[in-house]
Amino acid sequence: MSSDADRREASEEASRERHASRGTETDGGTTADAEGETPAESDLPEDYGSGLSWPARYAREHVPHLVVIALFAAYPFLHAFLLESPVSAEAVMLLPDVDTMTAVLYFGLFAMSFDFISGYTGYLSFGHAVFYGTGAYFVVLTANGKVPFLPYDAPFLLLVVLGGVLAVVLSLLIGVVSFRLSGVYFAMITLGFSQVLYVFVRDWDYVGSSPRDGPAVVGPPDATAPAFNVGVPGVDALNLAIGGLAGDSVEGLFGFVNLSSTEVTYFMAGLVVIVCYFAMQRLVHSPFGRVMIAIRENEERAEAVGYDPFRYKLAAFAVSAFFAGIAGGLFAGVRRSVSPDNSLFFLVTGDALLASIIGGFGTLAGPLYGRLFDESVREFLSKEGAGGGLLPYLRNHLPEGVLGADIFGGLTVQEAIGAFLNGHAALYIGLLFVLFVLYVPNGILGTLRDRLGATVAKWAGARLSSGGDGASASPSGED
Repeated sequence: MSSDADRREASEEASRERHASRGTETDGGTTADAEGETPAESDLPEDYGSGLSWPARYAREHVPHLVVIALFAAYPFLHAFLLESPVSAEAVMLLPDVDTMTAVLYFGLFAMSFDFISGYTGYLSFGHAVFYGTGAYFVVLTANGKVPFLPYDAPFLLLVVLGGVLAVVLSLLIGVVSFRLSGVYFAMITLGFSQVLYVFVRDWDYVGSSPRDGPAVVGPPDATAPAFNVGVPGVDALNLAIGGLAGDSVEGLFGFVNLSSTEVTYFMAGLVVIVCYFAMQRLVHSPFGRVMIAIRENEERAEAVGYDPFRYKLAAFAVSAFFAGIAGGLFAGVRRSVSPDNSLFFLVTGDALLASIIGGFGTLAGPLYGRLFDESVREFLSKEGAGGGLLPYLRNHLPEGVLGADIFGGLTVQEAIGAFLNGHAALYIGLLFVLFVLYVPNGILGTLRDRLGATVAKWAGARLSSGGDGASASPSGED
């Protein structure tokens, strides 16, 4: 009897502790008080948002999201304006081009899906590229008429969703085995599964004539390659094709806006990423997301209060796989080709891990900013012939006298520039990664949230509700 009473008492104590710490770390570094409210929430007046329609209330609560979306939407126009301005050379050197920004979007979505499972449950999925590659190969193979029961010209968004569903099925098969392990063993077994599929696809002649190089979208032998449209299925006026030379351009939008195919691809990819981001964010802030975080913080305690960690981990793995498959399908639609090395190889997951660490683990949006930082630095340090960057700028704008000046031992400035900058972007990215791990361990967004004491959206809401009078949202009462 005493043993049963002890167990009941332990369970009740664990439940009380769970409710007391329910809000802790609910969104990557957000702390909470004893009632489960973040400091920013506790600063909100009781009538905050009352009298507002739900769209207005939602907009107020998501001001930072709206600002970020507006900045991304304005980027192509800002970039084009600066390229025609007196500082065009500096703009080319510092700013990534629109093609690069499109890659930031679809790979950022993949990195966010990686963060959904790894950042919110604490289980590092080193084989996550298998889901990204599954979505990409599904789209390309279907467009080439190699997937049974599906027409080669099926709607692109349908193919993207089906690719995500196929990734879910694969994740369940992998997860049933992998979640019997934890820690580094889980990471290694997921990596093993990924490498098995990578080697299989790389040597599978069915995918194309050169499986190691990967297939391109060419259509069936007796048909032309299909266009990949993003928009409302069945309504031609609300669909635009994406993907380089095959994409649509727009003239006279609103009477004065002209968009090239590159810019149309950027905006259509952005729409898909926005929808996926808000879907994942809603899950993170739901009861399901709180259980994910409870598993990350203390899996044994979560089990003690009645949750089944295995089922929740498997469900989180499936959700993350679905959005990774969506990202892979979007990647294939933009590039109109895929290869084992750029979709299934373990270093693809490594890039997502890098973006998550730079942007902030357990922040969801952080990996997108981390990928933007990564790509911006890579393009800034790109060698001549790879677009803008520091090296071409210095070579083209430094006077001949400076370039030919001797530094030491017969080494000229021009030779030093070539020696230290040409082709060494990966070296400097590695050094920056080490610095981030040492000095910014919570990443860009995680560190910002630590400084504010709340998520940026909650902090901004508190500031707006206080009329900008300096009310703090941080635990210590300081910004």
